[in-house]
Amino acid sequence: MSRNRALSAEETEPSVRLSNRGVTRLQARHPWVYRSDIVGADDIPPGALVRVHDARGKFLGTALYSSSSQIAIRMISHGSVADLPALVAERIRAAIAYRKDLVANTDAYRIVFSEADFLPGLIVDRYNDVISMQILTQAMDAAPARKAIVETLRDELQPAGIVERVEARIRELEQLPPRQSGLVWGDKLSSEVTMNGVRFHYDGLEGQKTGAFLDQRENYAAAAEYAHGEALDAFCYQGGFALHLAAKCSSVTGVDSSRPALEMAEKNAALNPRPDRHELEWIEANAFDLLRDYAAANRRYDTIVLDPPAFAKSKRDLEKALGGYKELNLRAMKMLRPGGILVTCSCSFHVSAADFLKVVAAAAQDAHRSLRVVEHRGAAKDHPILLNVPETSYLQCLILIVSD
Repeated sequence: MSRNRALSAEETEPSVRLSNRGVTRLQARHPWVYRSDIVGADDIPPGALVRVHDARGKFLGTALYSSSSQIAIRMISHGSVADLPALVAERIRAAIAYRKDLVANTDAYRIVFSEADFLPGLIVDRYNDVISMQILTQAMDAAPARKAIVETLRDELQPAGIVERVEARIRELEQLPPRQSGLVWGDKLSSEVTMNGVRFHYDGLEGQKTGAFLDQRENYAAAAEYAHGEALDAFCYQGGFALHLAAKCSSVTGVDSSRPALEMAEKNAALNPRPDRHELEWIEANAFDLLRDYAAANRRYDTIVLDPPAFAKSKRDLEKALGGYKELNLRAMKMLRPGGILVTCSCSFHVSAADFLKVVAAAAQDAHRSLRVVEHRGAAKDHPILLNVPETSYLQCLILIVSD
């Protein structure tokens, strides 16, 4: 045997063995296996590439390992992986190509959606000439993977800047060293973007998620198709729905509890002159309280948008979340004139499409209103749903016509 023979993956990579339950998950093409389903493992360093076997030793594929998460492994391939950074670069290029024929009327969209693009633990969004990325797992945080991510994004998209947005809590849970949000390449942090002809400011270090809610982009345009009259946008954030409605409605009121979000909404409004001078106002308030007060005062609207934050962060929150959604929708329905449009959303994965329809129907019953579903929508196409990974299908958007 030659002393210079290259060692194979079988000889160099640590391995794990799974319980029957873990094997069943992989056979169903779900990429996650929980720590409780690992029945045997080598001494595995954090973020390592591991070979996955069933209890009898049959090879099932290659995964990324976390030493801290309850999701102990995330499958990256159902075969062997010789070079993880090369595979990461290949998958990023494939994700960019996937969106070329799907994304239209915008220069702001998701490029990589973690498991849905077969890159667990990586989120990448494009905001015109600025790229924003989030790294969520030990494996993607390792230096070779980081280098491949940044260089591939730089070479393929030629941005003016690449910003890393850091979720401190996630890094803590993954037992990763603290890191600050900031530029990782280039010299540009902010930009101006267009969604469906509406312009928005983008600041790479401000706002939630990577700076905006790109998953609602196509829903903004859909809502504007039906909107009319006097409109109320509850939980308006930086004005995504409100500014799309402004071109169709005689007046729009945006409500949010965050003053910085409303200040950005005002700046976004200034980018979009309204020759007809339709009224557009922003109110800093708790949307629950405002809807209650407006309903009690017999305020009426022709269009209402409800786009609250996720109410159910875990299964334990489900019952409370359903109660919150029912309360919001009940109050909105009482405030809509006959023929009014209700756009109601849920971004809680634990609230299924069936759950959401049921709770909205229950609210309609209590409000003594009839509803017709015009559209039942999800996230924009740049947020693909991986059919066997229900966690990738998290956003519900109902467009309804309300009648007496």
